[in-house]
Amino acid sequence: MKKVLATLTFLAAGLAAASPGAAQDKTIKVGTALDFTAVYTFLTAEYSQGQRDYIALLNARGGIKGHPVDIMVVDTGNQPQRGIEAYERFKSEGAVLVDFLSTPVSRAVVPRALNDGINVLTMFHGRSDAADGTVFPTIFPASPSYWAQATAIIKYIEEQEKGNLKDKKIALVLIDSPFGREPIPVFEELSKRLGYKFSAFPYPSPGNEQSATWTQVRRERPDWTIIWGAGGGQPVSVREAIRNGIPIDRLASVIWLSETDMNIVGASQTKGALRFEGVAYGKDVPLIAAIEKEVIAKGKGAGPAERVGSTYYNIGVATMAVFAEGARLALEKEGGPLTPAKLKRGLESIKDYTADGLLPPLTITSEDHQGGGRGRIAAWDGAKWVPKTDWIAAHQDIVWNLIRQESAKFKNSGN
Repeated sequence: MKKVLATLTFLAAGLAAASPGAAQDKTIKVGTALDFTAVYTFLTAEYSQGQRDYIALLNARGGIKGHPVDIMVVDTGNQPQRGIEAYERFKSEGAVLVDFLSTPVSRAVVPRALNDGINVLTMFHGRSDAADGTVFPTIFPASPSYWAQATAIIKYIEEQEKGNLKDKKIALVLIDSPFGREPIPVFEELSKRLGYKFSAFPYPSPGNEQSATWTQVRRERPDWTIIWGAGGGQPVSVREAIRNGIPIDRLASVIWLSETDMNIVGASQTKGALRFEGVAYGKDVPLIAAIEKEVIAKGKGAGPAERVGSTYYNIGVATMAVFAEGARLALEKEGGPLTPAKLKRGLESIKDYTADGLLPPLTITSEDHQGGGRGRIAAWDGAKWVPKTDWIAAHQDIVWNLIRQESAKFKNSGN
């Protein structure tokens, strides 16, 4: 992936006869500044392909209410300054929404975006307190925050322990970054409520070397271990857990654990590993099947066909599906052209949206930009991910107490 801005525009066949000027006026622009080269690497490649393939499907079907979508892609290398530069370029190009898939980068951009009124989509990354739409009016997590993911994982563990976690040891192995540290307050608060003993074990970014950290974990002898990383560090965590005698069926992960990670370590060796899941996996989902038929089969895909239906690919599709639903609602209610302000109101009108089964029911309001906080736990069976629970939201009182506390701090800081 070149480290320069590459604009990828897919125009619907039905719009081909329109004049260039007319098409230009109706085009909706979205900017994605992602980490293709530093920490998240293959994760980002799959995610971005899912985004672009969905936009190709959308445009092939006539766009959003007749408006084609132009998705702009740039590599940030997970560097906040490069993300800010990309954001400024996107703003000058007229983007109504931007996505960074990076907690450090999105955090750096948030104050600018709030000031400019530009929508930032932070599905499965970024600030958890951005769920408070009254403080972060143009920041849209639109997915279970890391705090909500932490509560769902603990809820599952509690159920496996027959509702009693008193004196159980739960260890968190995390990448030493804002993303990695994000769920610690939730795990600590839940430990007070449920009686388990909590310990955190950080490792340095990007996570290629974790042996010293896992030696400490082995000495702790936890009953359950939770890993909190993304990209190349995740298979390292799984491999080290196995090497240090951590039971694989008592190893659970934040959303960023995929079949690619399992295959790197060994598909059969990792059987039983658990993860939080916020988007359905596989090709059986109608929306993914439609992309395969209408985009991939026609040779219009943005990458290898074998990625279709993969974990990160489907998450990428989900991000653009949520954007498109918000844009559709905005255009239906207010007409074109689509502005950032109209899109904000459209996103806040989304109700019980599932993207044809790709997502748990998502409802966004002007107060709640998280959308309900639902997700599920899935287990690796040696070949695929199998859901172990329904879509659930757990301990949302703790989640929202933290959201309001942290958003108040942000508001009072003057940022």
